[in-house]
Amino acid sequence: MKDIKSYVEENKDRFLSELIDLLKIPSVSADSKHKPDMLKTAEAVKKNLLEAGCDSAEICETPGHPVVYAEKIIDKNLPTVLVYGHYDVQPPDPLDLWNSPPFEPVIKETEIHPEGAIFARGACDDKGQMYMHVKALEYMTKNDALPCNVKFMIEGEEEVGSEHLGWFIENNREKLQNDVILISDTGMIAKDTPSITTGLRGLSYMEVEVTGPNRDLHSGLYGGAVANPINVLSKMIASLQDENNRITIPGFYDDVKEYSEAERAKMAEAPFDLEEYKKKLDIADVQGEEGFSTLERASIRPTLDVNGIWGGYIGEGAKTVLPSKAYAKISMRLVSDQDWEKISELFTKHFESLAPKSVKVKVTTHHGGQAYVTPIDTLEYQAANDAYAEAFGKEPIPQHSGGSIPIVSLFEEELKSKTILMGFGFDTDAIHSPNEHFGIWNYLKGIETIPLFFKHFTKLKQEE
Repeated sequence: MKDIKSYVEENKDRFLSELIDLLKIPSVSADSKHKPDMLKTAEAVKKNLLEAGCDSAEICETPGHPVVYAEKIIDKNLPTVLVYGHYDVQPPDPLDLWNSPPFEPVIKETEIHPEGAIFARGACDDKGQMYMHVKALEYMTKNDALPCNVKFMIEGEEEVGSEHLGWFIENNREKLQNDVILISDTGMIAKDTPSITTGLRGLSYMEVEVTGPNRDLHSGLYGGAVANPINVLSKMIASLQDENNRITIPGFYDDVKEYSEAERAKMAEAPFDLEEYKKKLDIADVQGEEGFSTLERASIRPTLDVNGIWGGYIGEGAKTVLPSKAYAKISMRLVSDQDWEKISELFTKHFESLAPKSVKVKVTTHHGGQAYVTPIDTLEYQAANDAYAEAFGKEPIPQHSGGSIPIVSLFEEELKSKTILMGFGFDTDAIHSPNEHFGIWNYLKGIETIPLFFKHFTKLKQEE
């Protein structure tokens, strides 16, 4: 049997080429014009899984974009790992900020990735990380190293809130039965500092519309006499946070979990250089909720951010218009034990109350999800810990993440399974941003580490 390091080294050029082919397909789930690309990507993932060694694979229709399901069952008496990932990607906008076209992958060296990184939309989130599992399976099946059963559920709606994944799970509970769910859609601290994500923030994603007059008006004839929706919206948004950057929505913090000083001290042990952090982002200073560190603000504290704001004239040159409407998209990252539906209701009630009589307000809830915390005293976590220790030569640090994967709490509720988050990206990989990339070292290290989780998890389950 060939060891995993040798197999990865011998096949790394092919592994990269296959991922690049997948990244060329613009599988943007939020844009209906890319529906054919979504199906093309699903077909490619199905083909890849069969070639990697799955006994069966299928494209499962949903009311939205399809789910790719595949499995290899070697013995029904052995444990089963369910691998979750997603093949859809974020929209690439703004295109003018990309240094190379988002769906024409290129490999470039960077300061953090001197061995090279793949630049493309979806490189890290999540095609690159999802595909690590496909290649890990290939190694295990071709080298008689698969110690247990494996199932794959690769969806196409994660970037739009996994709207129909609950429907899919409800209709396929028996098919999806497993002993642990394994996901790579998060990150790690550094090459020499492995980490396991043990906490995810929840999410409430809203859109607001402010309407003033029944049509766009001449700003000279009507300015100062009629409410400008953009001016009003700007003031309403500004009032959502106070001078200490605390969110002003009544009841917003009622259910926020407060950590003890001892717990916060343990979290602070994670290596972090504030000056380097600011340098990488080209900012003079950080900003956030008073009384908390930068790491805490980005992981265990809730936030409110405007993700987009528009209205009026934004074309070339000048047009002196007082717009009829203004819009904004607003996301709130939530923590244990906040309920996203309750927060959405609180936001709606409060935002409507802020509006003066001179405008009308419409608030729409797009999607959301609950926060999730993985206990570190479980067999599942121990297996991941042992896998990283073997691959990296040191034990990983448990770490809370600022990101959200809303379906993780759904998995535990519907499938009664714990989820392990083995991410290999860096926080500098520009996911959701122009110039997204994924280090070649990270990609190959993930392929090397994943089979070790299968080995240790099967061993611990059999000893249980």
